[in-house]
Amino acid sequence: MKFDHFKKDIFIPFQISAGTALLLFVFNFSGISDVYAQSPTIIPETMKEIHLDGILGEDAWQDAVTFRLVMHSPGNGEEASEPTTVYLMYDDRYLYVAGNMSDSEPEKIQAPTKKRDEMGLNSDWFGIFLDTFNDKENGLTFLTTPSGLRTDFHIYNDGQGDFPVNRDWNTFWDVEVNQNDRGWTVEMRIPVSSLRFQDSKGKTTMGLSIIRYIARKSEWDSYPNISDQWGFWSPFKPSQFLEITFENLSNRKPLYIAPYLLGGVTQRNILNNQETEYELENTTTLEPGLDVKFGLTSNLTADVTINTDFAQVEADNQQVNLTRFSLFFPEKRLFFLERSSTFDFGFGGPDRLFYSRRIGIHNGEPSRIYGGARVVGRTGPWDLGFLSMQTEAAQGVSSKNNSVLRLRRQIINENTYVGGMMTSLIGTDGSQNIAYGIDGVFKLFDQSYLTTAWAQTFDDEKNSELLSTDPSRLRINFENRDFAGFTYDLSYSYSGESYNPGLGFQNRSNFTRFGNSLGIGWIPDHHSFINRHKISANGFLILSNETGTTESLEIGPEYNLNTLKSANVTIDFKYQYEDVPQTFDLSNEVEVPAGAYDFFGSNFSFETSNSRLLTATFSGYTGTFFDGWRHTLGISPNWSVSPSLNLSGLYQINYVTFPDRNQLLTASVARLRMLYMFNIAFSVSAFTQYNSLSNGIISNLRIRYNPSEGNDLYIVFNETFNTNRSRMNPVLPITDNRTILLKYTYTFNY
Repeated sequence: MKFDHFKKDIFIPFQISAGTALLLFVFNFSGISDVYAQSPTIIPETMKEIHLDGILGEDAWQDAVTFRLVMHSPGNGEEASEPTTVYLMYDDRYLYVAGNMSDSEPEKIQAPTKKRDEMGLNSDWFGIFLDTFNDKENGLTFLTTPSGLRTDFHIYNDGQGDFPVNRDWNTFWDVEVNQNDRGWTVEMRIPVSSLRFQDSKGKTTMGLSIIRYIARKSEWDSYPNISDQWGFWSPFKPSQFLEITFENLSNRKPLYIAPYLLGGVTQRNILNNQETEYELENTTTLEPGLDVKFGLTSNLTADVTINTDFAQVEADNQQVNLTRFSLFFPEKRLFFLERSSTFDFGFGGPDRLFYSRRIGIHNGEPSRIYGGARVVGRTGPWDLGFLSMQTEAAQGVSSKNNSVLRLRRQIINENTYVGGMMTSLIGTDGSQNIAYGIDGVFKLFDQSYLTTAWAQTFDDEKNSELLSTDPSRLRINFENRDFAGFTYDLSYSYSGESYNPGLGFQNRSNFTRFGNSLGIGWIPDHHSFINRHKISANGFLILSNETGTTESLEIGPEYNLNTLKSANVTIDFKYQYEDVPQTFDLSNEVEVPAGAYDFFGSNFSFETSNSRLLTATFSGYTGTFFDGWRHTLGISPNWSVSPSLNLSGLYQINYVTFPDRNQLLTASVARLRMLYMFNIAFSVSAFTQYNSLSNGIISNLRIRYNPSEGNDLYIVFNETFNTNRSRMNPVLPITDNRTILLKYTYTFNY
């Protein structure tokens, strides 16, 4: 049986202004897409009281609008194997959501964790997605499991990309669940003050999607019924959400004041002036800080931070670098992660105009941030993001102001955007680096999109001229976003010799690049054990702008298969060419000399079913490597032992040999994580890493008590150990450094 929510399409006419036409000409855009919509569903207001207990016993739920979920995957549009009914209503303070998840085998319901913000597919899920500005690109997510945990995150870029989710977005809301012999039920209460939205003449329109996931069946149920043509992220695409309308929804301006107190001791072993032995240095920390969040307008939120601290942040994952380029590390600091997609301005891969880890981290070590401010939201038709932070002088670098401004808006249709960004890095010593960029995403037809980005930088270290391509960066990308059928992702990139984004990330300069892939994807019917699979030809060519010769080339086929039980297999075969301009080191004893190299190899990965309580990923590479050979093997297990205990880890070994030069490198990385949840509020986590190249073991222990949103107590213990201590003279100490910190934050909500 097929279910189709969309009964009728309504054409909405529009006109193009002269200014818009000029902008389109600048971006060489010539496609215009029709805009279609349907009448929004009206969400009723209630005056009745809701007692939040996870049991749908109040009379008020009889006034709510109801939705019946249908199967999204594996049988798109068919009747769900287990019925789900969802209720939605609101009052002047809260949005109320209830779900009744029937289950014919309630003893098989899976809820293996109590961890806040967990996103594993080995648990049953229920939740809603709200596109609060109805911009068809962003969504706020509120999810829970039968254990009652809270997971909230922000979806961006219309659910397009490898992982288009900011899982570190958090807000205030409550949920209660109840398990019974017929399944499980949920009641959610989301404060209106936790949402930012726009109203027009007393009406507020948002986008809505509702999902349920049944882990043991790997079944996704949803409302509305969204096509599965985009692959895994299909039900998470705001452009496909159902439009809902609220009458006279009051947009309260929140005020959150969160002071914190930090105290602790750090011990470091420092080599003495005579360089004969290591001496223990003790440093005591006791200092306050303050974070304030408040509503500037109904659509804009400001954050002010004083003496910003990230003591509770987990250490970066250790990696082995077998390239001549810098490693890219993801941001882990919560202040920068919240609404981070607002500041996205990318050029493909890790290259970007703004990279928040440039702020407060110098040469891999944290430096003090005196404070700063951030403003995000919408003003008129424009999405706005502004950030400014002041950092202290560190390691011979002056104190700097780090600022970024981002503007973006829809034009022509709901999937077309243009925008701009400016960044500035200004030191108290007079140094400066200024950058600006203009970008756009244009929906041309069906699922074909054109993405453009242009930027220029100006600083006191390079000769930067406005009417020159030397300080410039350009990217043009043309892609089909469907998974099924013929797909393409074609890009052109250019980087000038003087392009230097002081607050961005750039791996190489003065190059021209062509890429990326052509492919064919299939989504079989659900009677097959295959959920979806795809074959593609991937590759890129990078040319030196200075000589016109090839710097790097990579080309080869790839096959990916995903099963109905969420197992995944990927294998590729690659030919690579690298022109190495100068010798670079892989370790203290092993190097790659300058020269031109051809090599062949194959990557593979296999992920067991994510719906199981014990999962693992196996990956590897084998093949030639510059003028030698490389063999890499890795395993990443994850075991949900119980709802309270989770164990995970990684072990990777790289065996690199250059027989003609009698050089051998064996490099390994190991990680072990343990999380124990006494309950939803109280947890202990331990994270230990080993890197053979750095000859070190890094350990991190975090005790967290989080009885409510904004009320946090952390006790953090960090220690770094030296291995192979005799490699230096004098012999290295057993412990390089040790820190114990206590941080308490309490948020006052007005």
